[in-house]
Amino acid sequence: MKKYLAAILISAFVTPALALTAGTYFVGLDKTTHTCSVVTEMATGMKMMGKFKSKEAAESAMHRMKACKA
Repeated sequence: MKKYLAAILISAFVTPALALTAGTYFVGLDKTTHTCSVVTEMATGMKMMGKFKSKEAAESAMHRMKACKA
């Protein structure tokens, strides 16, 4: 019984933390500095270069973008 209770308590705290890492990620090109970055919200002065479901996918795509290599 204690094992089940411990598992429930652990999952109750871990699940919200995992939810914070999931979401939408953008590759944004800063028009003033001409540098790209992976962001969760587009700021003013940034051009959206792509929208992705994971941070890893956004970072991988950013490295392949021609505009981000300049």
